[in-house]
Amino acid sequence: MPQHPLLIESWLPIEAIGAESQRERGYGTPFPALNRLHVWWARRPLVLSRAAILGGLLPEWSNDFPAHLQVKFTNVETYHNWLSQFFGIRGDPVKARKLIAWASEKDITIKGGPYGGAPRAFTVNPSSEDLQTMGDLLEWTWGKRDLSVLDPFAGGGSIPFEALRYGFTTYANDLNPVAAIILKATLDYPARFGPLLAEDIRKWGNEWARRVKAKLDPYFPKQPGESVFAYLWARTVACPTTGKLVPLSPNWWLATGDKLVAVRMICEPEMDAPRFEIVTGAQAKAAKPDEGTIARGVGRSPWTGETIDGDYIKAEAQAGRMGQMLYAVAVKKRGGFDFRVPTEEDWQAIARVEAELQRKRPEWIAKDIIPNELIPVGNKTTEPMRYGAHAWEDMFSPRQLLAIGVFAETRKEISAEMRKVLVDERANAIETYLAIALDKSTIYNNRSCRFDPGRGIRSVFDRHDFAFVWSHAEFDASANLLQWTINQTEDAYNGLVELAAPSQSFYIGKASQIPVNIVQGSAASLPHLADASIDNITVDPPYYDNVQYAELSDFFYVWLKRSVGHLYPEFFRDELTNKDDEAVANPARFAALTPGPLRQAQGGASPKGRGGAGKARELAEQDYENKMAAAFREMYRVLRPEGSLTVMFTHKKVEAWDTLASALIGAGFAIKASWPVHTESEHSLHQAKKNAAASTILLVCRKREVFSNQSSVSSGTDNWSLNTGVWWDDIKETVRTTARQKAAEFAAQGMHGVDLYISTFGPALSIISERWPVLTSEIDPKTGQPRPLRPETALDLAREEVIRLRKEGLLAGRDVRFDPVTDWTLMAWDAFAAVEFPYDEARKLAIALGVDMDKTIMASKRLAVKKSSSVVLQEPLKRRKKGMVDEDVLLFEHWIDAAHTAMLLYAEDGAGACDVFLRRNNLKNDTTFKALVQSLINAIPRARIKGKFVRPEAEVLDNMRLAFYPEMTVPTEEEPELPVEKQLGLFEQAPEVAEDESEEE
Repeated sequence: MPQHPLLIESWLPIEAIGAESQRERGYGTPFPALNRLHVWWARRPLVLSRAAILGGLLPEWSNDFPAHLQVKFTNVETYHNWLSQFFGIRGDPVKARKLIAWASEKDITIKGGPYGGAPRAFTVNPSSEDLQTMGDLLEWTWGKRDLSVLDPFAGGGSIPFEALRYGFTTYANDLNPVAAIILKATLDYPARFGPLLAEDIRKWGNEWARRVKAKLDPYFPKQPGESVFAYLWARTVACPTTGKLVPLSPNWWLATGDKLVAVRMICEPEMDAPRFEIVTGAQAKAAKPDEGTIARGVGRSPWTGETIDGDYIKAEAQAGRMGQMLYAVAVKKRGGFDFRVPTEEDWQAIARVEAELQRKRPEWIAKDIIPNELIPVGNKTTEPMRYGAHAWEDMFSPRQLLAIGVFAETRKEISAEMRKVLVDERANAIETYLAIALDKSTIYNNRSCRFDPGRGIRSVFDRHDFAFVWSHAEFDASANLLQWTINQTEDAYNGLVELAAPSQSFYIGKASQIPVNIVQGSAASLPHLADASIDNITVDPPYYDNVQYAELSDFFYVWLKRSVGHLYPEFFRDELTNKDDEAVANPARFAALTPGPLRQAQGGASPKGRGGAGKARELAEQDYENKMAAAFREMYRVLRPEGSLTVMFTHKKVEAWDTLASALIGAGFAIKASWPVHTESEHSLHQAKKNAAASTILLVCRKREVFSNQSSVSSGTDNWSLNTGVWWDDIKETVRTTARQKAAEFAAQGMHGVDLYISTFGPALSIISERWPVLTSEIDPKTGQPRPLRPETALDLAREEVIRLRKEGLLAGRDVRFDPVTDWTLMAWDAFAAVEFPYDEARKLAIALGVDMDKTIMASKRLAVKKSSSVVLQEPLKRRKKGMVDEDVLLFEHWIDAAHTAMLLYAEDGAGACDVFLRRNNLKNDTTFKALVQSLINAIPRARIKGKFVRPEAEVLDNMRLAFYPEMTVPTEEEPELPVEKQLGLFEQAPEVAEDESEEE
């Protein structure tokens, strides 16, 4: 261990870090430059990454600090205050977040901004004085100032970027070649070349765009003075009866809100093809634009009115007979868009495109300009393949492919000319950023891009998949697309340079000593690192099956291989990305090994062990655990004995935590501390509608100590297995008590919902990892020895304790007993704070409460219905059934039925009818029924939008309270202190005033 305990083992300002993490990607403010440079999935916030690294290297406060540090840090409070500002935290972001939430509910605009002008934490660079103090603290803690930080799953680069900003020797590794390119552009080049490279990016990029415009102008005709923003297309199939084209669009809206604009489709019997016109205002409403021609994969022919079967549409697509039709053009104007229908010139240009692409495509294939690699069968690639996209070039319409092909071909010309006047390293950097601009062009100009009138053309990666869209948007690739992506790339580069300013000094005079080491390879094999050579590992590993990185990044890989593969040949040895060595749970990889249909497995809906789908998922889960175990063993090897490992993890499923814990513990680590950090905006989770975990958990680990008589163990020995271990029965109560204590502690800090349950997982795992191996009374028939505990057992125990604690909280500490069915309903609302949440979590909750999920909760009681891999709670109206939710019942089987009947009567017939029902059934003053009403008021989210409850259940319960139970309380709504308005100085900028959900790009 280091000479002194580490900060992260005892303290972190988790509320402030969480508030700043949410602010980092807030609406109305630019995302961090890393996010704007290139798409990567599930990046961690910079401020969280910074806190994790610094917390894992700096010491906790000590009376034994050297004299000059004792003067600077007279007590714990002064030290913690300094650390908070060293993390970049200014003002009171926690107070500001509460103010934002309050103002959103009240529909109030905060004048002057909630943050009081304080900068976002990630934008704050450490001062030279603070870096000097940090060095002094490190030297006192570790006996040296130069420390190393490794991220073996570096991905988009948040962790190594922050390590570099604070001057640590940084090692960034990722298996994925696309990530490796992003890391080069994020970590190395901004620090190496500084702000002047932006001028070169702009110069060569502008020349590239100028040449492209000249080549593509004939294919994008415009009206005089017109600036086209987007062309709007609908997929088409032939009407099965008439053979005429049917444009498939879910609706025909172009703009909603204050100004209604829609497309009216005209299909007269004598016409050969549909005709379109633009309608506004009342005419737009009259055109019934909500009535599209496709819904849930089933079409409708406007020629006959008949239904077009989904299988027919897919068969047409698979046969190459699905086409597309241009139905509207969005034109830029001040403050928004105007719309027009396609002109004859537009149709003629489209015809010229098809002829030109037919001429150019063989040449481009021969010169390896466009990607004709087949799309591999995978977890996320089934959707485009289902509708006829078999090669990566098929993701683009003919004009989109022609445009991107011209981009790629012209970029090669530019690169050749650039290398005549620039040295290789600088030219390599510029080529890399131009390749990134090309990547940006592809994600905003393909058949999976949709048009959003409020926010423009949306990226194919709006979500973490290749979602098929029926009506897609096309950029004006001659004038707007490339120039925009070049400007975006240059802007992101400038942002990176500004953030990386401290690290730029490390390059001065050190041409041969690069402080960042970027390697593309498996986290399970780091041969470039010696045993016990790394001081700190901070890692954000793949989360089970959350993101299929390799499958998604093939979209970029096929272009990067052609644009910069010659610069980084070591990254691009394979035809597509390496999926076999990727540490994710991907059932598609095991399709060939499992009999039976695998469609369910790829959708994630089939339970484990049922048919081919379940077997594939089981194999995928085991494969993920094996790979994570190998990666953690390698981290154990390279970490110094006194070093620390911090693992970031966000996942709702207990299986994912069980797998992570098994891998960590099996590799020889003990969990010393855990910190739940609320990193996601409530708005981005669609609060009260669909549940998602909002917190990132930091698990702080050390190499597990061995007994004193086992001090001489080689690095290849499983030294952790030499401990004799303990029995699960002997530590079960410790786990139970700890989980309860931690849940109470985190609840007091504002943690709620599923995050509260997850927050106890770290403390539970800490207890078993410290004492590993933990043995059970179950005997393994193969070995005759006691089976070791699966961490999932401890996590389930922690969950049970949170259930007990939360039920007490809902009942204000009273001991009121309902029944298991009612308890499940209450705890589901309390745990998930949403109407929709994962089925598996619902099932585990039911098991903990002793009730059958399928037979009782869903089939018999209709409290929830299955929706894919989720369940949806049912409103009282949908549960109406004779003898269950029924006003004529005199004795209810379950208390929740009585409550739902009262709520339904109040909603439909008012307070009078509800009052009669309650009095007749002796419920109005029944202490158990009143306790249930109070608990439901406390459990069901009271979130509001513009003053109106999001959930109708919350509204009717509040009305019942006001009508019958005025003595009942509602969850406290804190009235925040409004900021004092001040006159902005001449050079001050107005701060952000509100935040909402935003996507990465």
